[in-house]
Parts: sequence; structure tokens; C-alpha cells
Amino acid sequence: MNEAQTDTPLRRTFRGSREALMQRAMDEPDLTWRVLLTLNAFRLLIALTLLGLFFAGAELRAFGDRYPTLFAATAAGYLVFAALSAVSLRQHWGSVDTLGVTQALVDIVAVVILMHASGGISSGLGGLLIVFVGAISLVMPVRYPAILAAIATFAILGEQTFSQISGFESGANYPAAGILSGIIFAMALAAQPLARRIQASEALARKFGVDLQNLSELHEYIVQHLRESIVVVDADDTVRLINSSATQLLGAEDPLPGSPLHLASDSLADYLKQWRDDPEISSHPEFTLITAGNSVRITAHLAPLGKDGQRAGPILIFLEDVSIMNARVQQSKLASLGRLSASIAHEIRNPVGAMSHAAQLLGESNGLDDDDKRLTEIIQTHSGRVSHIIDNVLQLSRRESSRPERLTLKSWLDDFAVEFVRTHELQEGEFTIGQVPENVEVRMDPSHLRQVLWNLCDNAVKYASETGGIMVEIKAGRMQNQGRPYLEVLDCGFGVDNATVDKIFEPFFTARSGGTGLGLYISRELCELNRATLLYLDRPGGGSIFRIVFADPDRWEPQDEK
Repeated sequence: MNEAQTDTPLRRTFRGSREALMQRAMDEPDLTWRVLLTLNAFRLLIALTLLGLFFAGAELRAFGDRYPTLFAATAAGYLVFAALSAVSLRQHWGSVDTLGVTQALVDIVAVVILMHASGGISSGLGGLLIVFVGAISLVMPVRYPAILAAIATFAILGEQTFSQISGFESGANYPAAGILSGIIFAMALAAQPLARRIQASEALARKFGVDLQNLSELHEYIVQHLRESIVVVDADDTVRLINSSATQLLGAEDPLPGSPLHLASDSLADYLKQWRDDPEISSHPEFTLITAGNSVRITAHLAPLGKDGQRAGPILIFLEDVSIMNARVQQSKLASLGRLSASIAHEIRNPVGAMSHAAQLLGESNGLDDDDKRLTEIIQTHSGRVSHIIDNVLQLSRRESSRPERLTLKSWLDDFAVEFVRTHELQEGEFTIGQVPENVEVRMDPSHLRQVLWNLCDNAVKYASETGGIMVEIKAGRMQNQGRPYLEVLDCGFGVDNATVDKIFEPFFTARSGGTGLGLYISRELCELNRATLLYLDRPGGGSIFRIVFADPDRWEPQDEK
């Protein structure tokens, strides 16, 4: 397998980041440039100090007594050279070796002239050459330091000879000049091993820096592209890390890192505060998150960070959409239900059918009085109800897999409305579809969506009729923050009591006589099979709202098509 075949977006991103970091490291000043810049800053300071002392007054003047004009001119020129060197080093005008050698030669010439103008070796200015030659020796190739030290030695000895020839016997001190030259040579030679170690450490540190930055970017890439929703908060409940999946699930707005957790979710922030204060509270709560009027059922997993595992410290929070979590176990549930329904069909359906048929034949007998006929009607009614329950269970057990399709919701709802109104013989105004955006698309099995919406609308018609009038409305759109498409069925019935609102999706639970209690249960199961969520909300002013929150079709489509 060649490199082109194994290339992936992650590898391209990682390779691109590494190349960018390497280029950035090459562009930044390395050890040599930094040493030259530091040395030039010292050069500027020396030139300014010498000029300041010279112009401070004759009584404070410490240098330049022998040749004041020469001293001032040399110091001024040295200052100008230092300023030009600062610009050339910042702009990288020329190679580092050329700039370094040039500056070292100018340093030797300038210091020797300043020393001569100030009385020779006794002025002490020659000691500056130890600093300049020693610093240059740290960054120059091995051949340059010895040559520069030799040039400095000849310059010092030449100045002593010139001073003696010029009649300044007091300025000639050959032993001191020899000691200074020896120190310069020793410094230049001793700096070479140290320079090699420093350069090797610098290269190794630069390599580790690039690798560390690569790992940091790789970790950030992995966290941001995880399907799991992750939030990290510190001890003050301030968000330190949140990936795009968690931002979308919480319906939060970017940017969040550095912001209080309650800006992302009041419900989660309140629960986290209670969890920190009460050790008895579960670390794995499940609750309904409400954002901008939208409801999503999520499960949070709170994990303390650090060795001690204290709840008062930083917390890692994993968030999971309950509908997605339930979809992962849907296949095993359906398999178990299929085996159960097969047993029910074999063991119960045939006897129930026989009883129903026998009751029908018995009811046609001429020898029955009214009480006997009433008893046969009860047998037939309840036999039919049991048969209907079995049909519903068998219908659910046959949904072994989902075949999702991308549907344009508006056109699909128009077709559904025509069929539903015709089947239930509804009058105009009793069943309406609100304004649905043209661009809203969902990804769901069409047969599943039809069955779920039919169950919801059928319940809405039945419950709305109990109030004396039928008025069912369908709305659709996108959730304000999350952008997930949704579909709502609204009725004008009596609604659901608070005591039973948590039970309406349980199997075989019904608040109305004659029902099987499986319609809403089957509807939610089919929604979760398609990564959607079915929720109940109270309708302001009375009635019920059943909301289907679909999975984002753009998020899940690539995985579904594999």
C-alpha cells in the first residue's frame, strides 16, 4: 500500500501542522541570532555609557584624557554602528557568520582605539574584548574564535608599541597586555566545548518543542472531532475545554472556554453545584436539557480530575444524547422482543382466535337471552383487544433495522396530510400544517416516520374530540441553537397530568379505556432506532405537544452510508 492510498485527512492535517511548525522554527531566531542580538544590546549600552561619561564634564570624565576628540568620535561612530547592527540583525541582512565576524572586528578596532585615547592598557577598557570575543566564540565555527583572539592580541600589543613610540612611556605595559591577551585566548578556546553543548541543547529543545506542539494540536484535533461530547470545568465551574459536539448538544454559542458553565447550560451548572456539595448525589444523572424552548434528554457522567479525585477540583463531564445511547442497544432489544413475540404468536394468538371465533358462533345461537349475548360481546371485545396488542408487538418486532433516507420535510408532510385527512374524513380546519421551511431536511426511515406521525396524529384526533372539537396542527423547523430539525404535533385536548407524564412512553400504559398502551412506546422506539428523540411538552393554553427531534442529517449521513 503506497503513501497515497494511506493518506487520510487526519494525516494531512498532522503533516501540514508539522511542516508549518518546522518552518516557523526555521524562521525564528536561533541561538546564534539571539546571542548576537544580546551582544549588540551590550554594545549599545557601552557606547552610550562612554559618551555619557565623556560629556558629563571634565571633573567626572574617566576616559578619553589622552585624545578627547578621538575618543568622542570613536564612541559616537561605535554607537552608530551598534544601531545599524541592531537593524541588520533584526532583518537578517547577510549570513550570521558574516555579521558576527564583522561585528567582532569592529569591536576589536573600536575598543583598542578607545583604550589608546584613554591612556592605554591602564584604562581598563581592554577588558571589554574578553566579553566580545568570548561571546562570539559561543556561536561562531571553531576556526573563527582563534583567529579573532589572535587579531585582538596583535591589536593590543600594537597599541602598546605605538604608545611607546609616540612617547607615552606610562601607557606601555607589556606584562599587562600579555596577561589580557592570554585571557582572551583562553576564553576563546574554552568557549568552544560549551558552545557545542549549548547548540546541541538548543537543537534538541527546538525538536522537542515542535513535537510537543504537534502533540498538542493532535490532541486538540482528536478532542474536537470526537463524537462523544466532552466538557472540562475547573474548581470555579469555568469551562476550560469543550468540543464542538458538546457545544452543539448544549445549544451553546462559541466561544465558551474561559466562560462560566451556566452560560452553556443552567441545568448542568446547577446540578454540578449540588453534586459538589452533596456526596450522595449520583455522578451519572439523566435529565432533560431545555435550551431556548427546546428539550433534549441527555445523560451526564461526572469524573473528578486529579490524583485525589476530590469533587471540589476540576471535573471532566461526558455528555450523551439518550436517543443515541438507546439506539446502540436497540438491535438487542428488538431481537429479544422478536423471540418473545414469536412465542406470544404461537402460544396466545391461536387460542385467542379460537375463543373469539367460538364467541362469534355462540352469539349467533337462537337460544341465548340478552345476558348471554352480552357475555359473548364481552368475550369478542376483549379477544379483539388482545389480538390488537399482539399485532402491535409483532409489528415492532419486525423492525429489525432502519433504512434511513434523506427527506424534504415539507413535501413529505403535504402527502401525509392528504392521506390522513382522507382516511379519518376530517373537515377543513380540523387538521392543519403550519409554515414549514422549504430547506428543512430529515434523515429517517420513511415507513417509520409515517407510523410514528400516524400514531401521534391519531391520538391527537381522539383526545381533541373529547373536548368537543377537533383541532390538530403540525409544525416543523430547526431548533434555534442546535440546528437540529424537529416536527411537532399539537392538539387542543385536556393534556397529560403531571403525575402520569413520565409514564406515557412506558409499554402497556394507557389513561384511556380501550387503548393498548403501546402506541407511544412503539413511536419512541422507532424514533430512537433512527437517532431521533420523541418528547412530550405541555401546550400553553391547554393541550399537548409531541415533538420529534431528528438527528442532524449532515452529521450522521456519512456513517450511515458505510
